[in-house]
Amino acid sequence: MTASSGSASALTEDDTDALTIGRRIRQLRTARAMTLEDLASAVDRAPSQLSMIETGKREPKLTLLQAIARALGVGIDALLEGEPLDERSAVEIALERAMKGQTFRALGIEPFRIGKTVPTDALKALLALHGEIDRLKDERAATPEEARRANVELRHLMRSQNNYFADLEATAGEILAAVRHPGGPLTQRTASEIAAYLGFTLHYAPDLPQTTRSVADLANGRLYLSSRVPAKGDARTAVLQALSSRMLGHAEPRSYAEFLRQRVETNYLTGALLMPEAHVAPALKDAKQRRAISIEDLRDAYSVSYETAAHRFTNLATEHLDISVHFLKVHESGTITKAYENDDVNFPTDRLGAIEGQMCCRRWTSRVVFDEDDRFNPYYQYTDTGNGTYWCTARVEASSEGLHSVSVGVRFDDTRWFVGRDTTNRGVSNHSVEACCRRAPADLEERWRERSWPNVKTPRTLLATLPTGAFPGVDTTDVYEFLEAHAPR
Repeated sequence: MTASSGSASALTEDDTDALTIGRRIRQLRTARAMTLEDLASAVDRAPSQLSMIETGKREPKLTLLQAIARALGVGIDALLEGEPLDERSAVEIALERAMKGQTFRALGIEPFRIGKTVPTDALKALLALHGEIDRLKDERAATPEEARRANVELRHLMRSQNNYFADLEATAGEILAAVRHPGGPLTQRTASEIAAYLGFTLHYAPDLPQTTRSVADLANGRLYLSSRVPAKGDARTAVLQALSSRMLGHAEPRSYAEFLRQRVETNYLTGALLMPEAHVAPALKDAKQRRAISIEDLRDAYSVSYETAAHRFTNLATEHLDISVHFLKVHESGTITKAYENDDVNFPTDRLGAIEGQMCCRRWTSRVVFDEDDRFNPYYQYTDTGNGTYWCTARVEASSEGLHSVSVGVRFDDTRWFVGRDTTNRGVSNHSVEACCRRAPADLEERWRERSWPNVKTPRTLLATLPTGAFPGVDTTDVYEFLEAHAPR
């Protein structure tokens, strides 16, 4: 009884599955010069039934396995835990397993019968190709940790350049000159002229794939955008972001780091087109001379969102005004979603140095602004830290993911150039130290630590790899079906 139980359980192990057992039976049979018919006759079964067993398509019952072992003159252990298979059998098993896996299915390759006449080298080549496809998929997949590393590397690059990309500024200048943009706010009509200059006509569709902001039909020179523009959306931004990748000659990203870099370049170029350096830089210099720098004024002058104006200010502040700055975008939950700094503000980071995903200090301007009832006027605050005093201006804006605060700040010495420097709002934050506000007061922790159990809202990307593919997060089947339906006939 004990032996039978052990043998039965052994049938479930990876190294003794139906494929392996079948190949061992065939290997022992051919070594004894027995035909399939000879073995079938010895165990009183049809040859077709044994053929199914040898090819791993049917798992033999223990009684039949024992009969086969006796016919071959071996113990049952020789079938379950015998000598290693010969090379041909091992290669066939590996390929059959691969054909049942996700990679072959994703490529639309149906499993096929491996005939005796197929050369072993051909089977090895198929296995090698399968392995290389899996390796490339693994390389392209970005775990949350890899994504954070890529974000850190990108932030270091941006900091080393003071968040200023001269080549992207030059590209924006060339495009604007080509369409003879006179300066000032870039109109919807000018955005359409840029599209025409690049060889695209604009088409607005109600059924744009949900995972996309736009879809470019490169074959027919058509750029599709959603006809359902959100209430707070900017039609110009959608067009320019779609065209920026074409202006920059972006190819399919080979890694998640390259995907992030392309996103930054696309957003930067869009901002540079909406708010041209040739016009914004002199205006900022004039505002500095008047000690009246204001993100709101920048926003209003170019008819852009506060976030776009804040981003653009960080692009140009150090390069043209010699002012070091920091930028934060914080979700209403307190999570930092975007960050940039070259003013030594020393934001909280994880062990990899990533700021994104960390909790913003409750006493920092970016969190305090959520408690303000006045959403019409900007909020200003001085904050004392262990690394000096900083001044920030912040606003709360709505997005598809909820409310976000967007803030821009500078060191105390540079406050004199800004509107809002006379604020009386003041806070104290040691935001890079856990004890500042991420740990509850001792009396509260003592009272509730053993008497509470919060159910965490786990971020989707915490446990899974980030989307892979030519364009991470995009359902390409939807895109191709959309293009097929809308392509000119």
